[in-house]
Amino acid sequence: MNDALTRDDFLGGQVQLLQPKTGYRAGVDPVLLAASVPAVPGQSILDLGCGVGAAALCLGARVSGLSLTGVELQQDYARLAERNGGGALEVVVADLNDLPLDLRDRQFDHVIANPPYFDRTAGRAADDAGRETALGEDTPLLIWVKVAAKRVKPKGFVHFIHRAERLPEILAALPQHMGSIEVLPISPRIGRRAELVIIRARKNGRAAFKLHAPLILHEGPRHLQDADSYVPLVKSVLREGAALRF
Repeated sequence: MNDALTRDDFLGGQVQLLQPKTGYRAGVDPVLLAASVPAVPGQSILDLGCGVGAAALCLGARVSGLSLTGVELQQDYARLAERNGGGALEVVVADLNDLPLDLRDRQFDHVIANPPYFDRTAGRAADDAGRETALGEDTPLLIWVKVAAKRVKPKGFVHFIHRAERLPEILAALPQHMGSIEVLPISPRIGRRAELVIIRARKNGRAAFKLHAPLILHEGPRHLQDADSYVPLVKSVLREGAALRF
């Protein structure tokens, strides 16, 4: 391992990821995303914008026997994802706007994505190129949603984690055949507004829309000390690989 990389533990060490020391680094968001997917052994997973493989590999650690595929635009991150997967994660280096033909011919039981959060028409770009590509939206959010909906099998699920203020865009972008929509707001603390949301939709689903009670991440009304303050449910998801059921 060179000096430009770190090796970081996820799920209490069940998953170890090489990541750039500077630039975009996976945090809790892809772990929460992976925990929300109701996958069962034998199913196939497509992670759009997989980065170093955090979401796909955390999902694979929780549910055995999955077929994992990731798409990543940045070659450096894609190579790290392949190394981190150790053969368990197929990584395709491609732009969502120009997926290779063999991938366009495939459909998956679950498609997951943690798209870039920030619309750069309304914000400032990050200095690091890798971090900017991961966080600053270049490919429109509409494209992420449309590609996910195309690549999921009938009755399969798509899951996104994103900023709460972008929820209307995601809901508006979902094609009509994506139903059974559920939204899980994620709030840092009791009494604080939701900052993130997880959106679930099912291809050809017919169930009524569900807006769930917020998932609260931290105990207490405010940050008091530099210590782990996650609520027990979130701690079990982040440290033990538990499922996030909603």
